[in-house]
Amino acid sequence: MKVIIVEDEILAQQELSWLIKTHSQMDIVGTFEDGLDVLKYLQHNKVDAIFLDINIPSLDGVLLAQNISQFAHKPFIVFITAWKEHAVEAFELEAFDYILKPYQESRIISMLQKLETAWQQQTGSSASPAPRENATINLVKDERIIVTSIHDIYYAEAHEKMTFVYTKRESYVMPMNITEFCSKLPAAHFFRCHRSYCVNLDKIREIEPWFNNTYIVRLRDLDFQVPVSRSKVKEFRQLMHL
Repeated sequence: MKVIIVEDEILAQQELSWLIKTHSQMDIVGTFEDGLDVLKYLQHNKVDAIFLDINIPSLDGVLLAQNISQFAHKPFIVFITAWKEHAVEAFELEAFDYILKPYQESRIISMLQKLETAWQQQTGSSASPAPRENATINLVKDERIIVTSIHDIYYAEAHEKMTFVYTKRESYVMPMNITEFCSKLPAAHFFRCHRSYCVNLDKIREIEPWFNNTYIVRLRDLDFQVPVSRSKVKEFRQLMHL
């Protein structure tokens, strides 16, 4: 797995290089201090991941990531910064992760393991014509990006232009409507059961008939009932073999 580091603070660059070499099998093929130099390099070289500081000369990390997102070959991007306030921008650019300085070694190790796994899944599916099902999704909490297994999500609920997402122990507020959020989830596991709800079918514990030939579903581990609207009943019955 080929990676580059874009960081203009030499000590931070050296520390991150050491952590990557010590805790992963990644091959650091270049280190850069200037955004334009990175853009020039990527026009002629492919890498699998970029560890990208936001505050760099010439072209800042967010603008650089916006340019990279237009490439046919899109490397994973891990933002590294001392500032929390860019987390939402990073999420919108579908960054793989968002690491705050000063580095916490345990946090770096966890991120590197997830990154190598994601890369292996991506490259392992390249010979198959079938699209790869996303195994993780980026969720936002307290201005941090949390890389979350899609199987940890129980349901999502619409709140105007935002979407609240619930796992067994956490809740997240996503800066998008529920239609956009649901489009990021695999249809084999998630069902838009109501205009305000999307549910993980694998988490359903109990299905109870409700008013006007609708249903209420109860989920494992959570004390919450998710409604199934009349317009979705037929499709729901087929999915659940009712």
